[in-house]
Amino acid sequence: MTETLFGYVSTYGLPVVAISAFLSCLAVPIPTFAVMLSAGAFAASGDLVLWQVLVCAYLAAIAGDHSGFQIGRWGGQAVIGALETSPSRAAMIAKAETSVDRWGGTGVFFSTWLFAHLGPWVNLAAGAAGMPRIRFFLWDAAGEAIWVTGYVLLGFLFGSRLPELVDLVGDWAGLISSAGVTVALGIILMRALIRRQRLR
Repeated sequence: MTETLFGYVSTYGLPVVAISAFLSCLAVPIPTFAVMLSAGAFAASGDLVLWQVLVCAYLAAIAGDHSGFQIGRWGGQAVIGALETSPSRAAMIAKAETSVDRWGGTGVFFSTWLFAHLGPWVNLAAGAAGMPRIRFFLWDAAGEAIWVTGYVLLGFLFGSRLPELVDLVGDWAGLISSAGVTVALGIILMRALIRRQRLR
């Protein structure tokens, strides 16, 4: 699958980068991190232009996030209810709603890169919850800058070993998400302990 993606990026270039980034933000199961890495590698070899890859991926990711946000804004709980018919989607949506309720814009920020698997559902939940558009945009734009720049530059710097890099980063993604969950739970626990101490 990843070799096929490399071929698409090599043959079609920026349109594949844009489509992949956009659709992944709408929960279409595309290994977009591999597309970003390969686009960075092709930029290093001169087949693509680095700044064009960065701008294309960044704008497409923001457009995808805002499409999901707008779907949530228009459809509200009716859309969420329709999507929750699948148990796995229902679990993801529940986590996304909790993230938006508890963390607000910060939850949007971390869902774009640290908890990227939650990103599409956080976009939808933020729209359905009525988060102000400018607040969503600012947090989303900051997070996508980290996600796009990180993956594209990794590919640019280490693209000579692209297949190994894709495997390694795929493993890292799970490790980073697990570490992020641990840190978030630690913060929640510390806040609860501080609150309890103040009440005494």
